[in-house]
Amino acid sequence: MATTAFKGNPVTTSGELPAVGTTAPAFDLVGTDLAPVTSESLAGTRVVLNIFPSVDTGVCAQSVRTFNEKATGLDNTAVINVSADLPFALKRFSADEGIENASAASTFRSDFASAYGVKMTDGPLAGLCARSVVVLDADGSVVYTQLVDEITTEPDYDSALAALG
Repeated sequence: MATTAFKGNPVTTSGELPAVGTTAPAFDLVGTDLAPVTSESLAGTRVVLNIFPSVDTGVCAQSVRTFNEKATGLDNTAVINVSADLPFALKRFSADEGIENASAASTFRSDFASAYGVKMTDGPLAGLCARSVVVLDADGSVVYTQLVDEITTEPDYDSALAALG
């Protein structure tokens, strides 16, 4: 288990982020069109997983906007915004905000949060994903991780994208 915080109060997660240098756990998420978004379908592509509690909060929404903006010039890279929000909410947000360079996927029918060690097990957001970033190379190996130490702050965008090389 790892620890983050929500408004200064400790929050425990279900496990640890996958270690840098290891093969990322397979995932099977649900896209905004209700189609599967899987690690298998992204094979051969670099992947940035922007993981967060809910797109309906200010910091989470900003992380989606920022990664969308920064994804503009990335070659062979998929930026996937991952939360437990239903695909309909993610689709609405993406349409309203003009998110075109990143996609969104829901954990609502998967064990993604547990497999990636980001499921918050206590605190007011228990059951949702802790704010984190996991970057995979085109072979599916983990090249960067960050469990943000305070849920109410944004991730380190520049370090995540620098890991792409």
